[in-house]
Amino acid sequence: MHIEVRQLNKWFGSYHAVQDVGFSIEAGQLIGLIGPSGGGKTSVLRMLAGLEQPDSGEISFQGKLMNDVPPQQRGIGFVFQHYALFKHMSVFDNIAFGLTIQKWPKARIRERVAELVELTGLSGVERRYPHQLSGGQRQRVAFARALAPEPQLLLLDEPFAAIDAKIRKELRSWLKELIERVGITSIFVTHDQDEAIEVADEIMIINQGRVEQMGTPWDIYKTPETPFVAEFIGESTLLSNAHTLKGFESMKPGEESKALIRPEYIEVGREGEVRLPSASVQGKVKALHFRGSEWMVEVDVGGMRLKTYRSLESPVLHIGERVQVLIHRIYLFDKDRSWMQENALKEDPLPVLI
Repeated sequence: MHIEVRQLNKWFGSYHAVQDVGFSIEAGQLIGLIGPSGGGKTSVLRMLAGLEQPDSGEISFQGKLMNDVPPQQRGIGFVFQHYALFKHMSVFDNIAFGLTIQKWPKARIRERVAELVELTGLSGVERRYPHQLSGGQRQRVAFARALAPEPQLLLLDEPFAAIDAKIRKELRSWLKELIERVGITSIFVTHDQDEAIEVADEIMIINQGRVEQMGTPWDIYKTPETPFVAEFIGESTLLSNAHTLKGFESMKPGEESKALIRPEYIEVGREGEVRLPSASVQGKVKALHFRGSEWMVEVDVGGMRLKTYRSLESPVLHIGERVQVLIHRIYLFDKDRSWMQENALKEDPLPVLI
């Protein structure tokens, strides 16, 4: 289903929750809708579903204006954060519920439910009740129920929020594979940017009711269009006086108030470990965080607390230790664009991410 949204606005009293939002989604795409709490994500989702009426703007599915079309006639499946399963119904009956309401033939209902039980990995639990299932199984039932009426669009509102971290990771891969197999256009809201980056074909970032940027996870990460996006995606540090950093003294006055640095653009190590010592500065280790596959190192450089990564193969640093810090590049912003600036003292610059 091709979706087109144009100049969508929604007010709640004096609060302008959605402001001139516009975007286009191609058929079969999985879109991750992310942003801070209260940014407008769920409001956009509910207007697409017909659960909220926009104050202005247009929503079109396949070229047909949907603003006044009732929710039940939009061809939408909705997966909620807390499953919303019927406790008194078995897995089979929960999945079949929408089909029964639509008066599908009983034989076709049994066939469709059997298809979805197999597709969602629920074989063997069809006669169990929600309280007899794990959190992951309950969420799979919710997905199967939403897919049962063969919707054209699947909307997911924080679908994994009520599930523990280990199961969430398993369900991410499962969801992506499921949607690819079904081929259904899908939009899911999440607060977890790692979840969106891993699962989505494209990400839409909404902040204060506006779309800040939309694109593939890679494009958004490597070329953020606004300071908000650059700070929101990934683990970054805003710099208040970047012009004082070695190799960046040539920055224009005022640019330092719109600078940001990502951990992967910083090297840290003991003397002799860091490449190009002539371009590095001294820092002090302030904190260490073990991440399983690497260390996150927080280091103070001239009063600025920077974050970077360090391989587990390297000797372990210690809090309070003096280290060498090499900053490869930083992001700079003005009101119209963003760009990267390399350390001017480097003789072997890292390849720019393009």
